[in-house]
Amino acid sequence: MRSVNYECYFQRIYERDEVRPLRSTFLRVRGNPSGDITEITGRIVGPNTDDQGVLDPSLMRIFEVIVGQAGWGDFQEALIPVQKLADTRYERFGAYFDFRREPSQENSYNFSLVLSQASDQQTRTRAYFSENRWLIYPDDQRTRPVLR
Repeated sequence: MRSVNYECYFQRIYERDEVRPLRSTFLRVRGNPSGDITEITGRIVGPNTDDQGVLDPSLMRIFEVIVGQAGWGDFQEALIPVQKLADTRYERFGAYFDFRREPSQENSYNFSLVLSQASDQQTRTRAYFSENRWLIYPDDQRTRPVLR
């Protein structure tokens, strides 16, 4: 009741020892009261890879969804280093995606997507592409993306 947090968690432990998980996946998704996702963070420990060191397709699907959530095609480039478990950081339009090996654990990776809703770059971009700025063509009365 009266919670100001809008977040959910997912964790799956595939294998563990007496102390900690040896293979696991953890996700946290944060949002706002409007239902917009503002941040996705997580960690994968001991991810499965093939003989060439390419990330398992089921785990790769997580990153495809995360990058798709950003809504910017530029973030698709981030999938290539993630698939190879290479550190990467992409920043576009006030949003960023980060994938890094955990310094204290060799086979653990942290990742995050932050969609800063109030950054100057995102505010300007959202305003520029807003449907409120579209004009109506007089010949067919359909809305077209022609900026005023």
